[in-house]
Amino acid sequence: MPHTILVTAPTLASAGLDLLLSQDCRVLFTPSGQAPEDIARIMTSEPVDAVISRTLELNAAAITNCPTLKVISKHGVGVSNIDVAAATLCQIPVYITPGANAQSVTEMTLALMFAAARRVNWLDREIREGRWSRSQDGLELSGRTLGLVGFGQVARRVSRACQAIGMSVVVYDPLLPHDSDMEGAERVGSLTDLLPRSHILSLHVPLTSQTRNFIGATQLAMLPEDAVLINTARGEVVDEQALAQALSEGRLYAAGLDTMALEPLPENSPLLMLENVVLTPHVGGSTPAALSAMAMGAARNVLGYLNGEPSARSACVNPSVLNH
Repeated sequence: MPHTILVTAPTLASAGLDLLLSQDCRVLFTPSGQAPEDIARIMTSEPVDAVISRTLELNAAAITNCPTLKVISKHGVGVSNIDVAAATLCQIPVYITPGANAQSVTEMTLALMFAAARRVNWLDREIREGRWSRSQDGLELSGRTLGLVGFGQVARRVSRACQAIGMSVVVYDPLLPHDSDMEGAERVGSLTDLLPRSHILSLHVPLTSQTRNFIGATQLAMLPEDAVLINTARGEVVDEQALAQALSEGRLYAAGLDTMALEPLPENSPLLMLENVVLTPHVGGSTPAALSAMAMGAARNVLGYLNGEPSARSACVNPSVLNH
């Protein structure tokens, strides 16, 4: 009997879809505008063997009430939209696709950094509105220090690129093994050590109970004058009200954000009122190349597990279930 795979999105890049179809899988998609309860309804009415999870919430009701569910794979690496605890309780492994979108997210991080430092969005708008505003300001990044919170694949690539243009790099990552190769960056032992040195602060951590509102008013006040904050991780890692206040008062030079606490960004968000913020709609990992790699990785994860050849243990966020 063919496996039934549910993709919690209207589409999947052809690289992943073709792989599933080549294995005679039955692939179901959730139409746009679906709510968590709609996904749960599908999973209780269909013999779903595996879920490829994108951005929609995959809650405990959907997971625990689907008796046929065997494996979940995230189309990416952030699992804050998946109830991993419920999956673990049901002995269902949750896999991710580490590295699949790392280059695209790296390039978005750098794009936001340069755009925020040189006020590219404001200059572009000035020209389009008929003003030749040669403000002759902006920050030159060479000689400044980049502070990285987290030192995974994206942060390492950002570190190498920034060192190449003359920046120093300091890193805070309490989960990093002590013998890790820092690749020319300096490791510090606490956020308190990192922030006062970070002319550019770039966030590269998952959303957890420990990292929610990790950067708030107290932390922002510790940054140097004219600091820039870049967030391509998760919006909830930053206290957006505190960030907006620091930006409006000129205590921060600028920010570049690809992720927000609420997406789409509400029309009344104070971030929309600020000229020193560069905003993109959570597309750092959404280039065709990255989408193809994530789709292929997610498809391989579910097929491997269903066919008795599971992916590497390191790609499973709840590896304890694999012991059973």
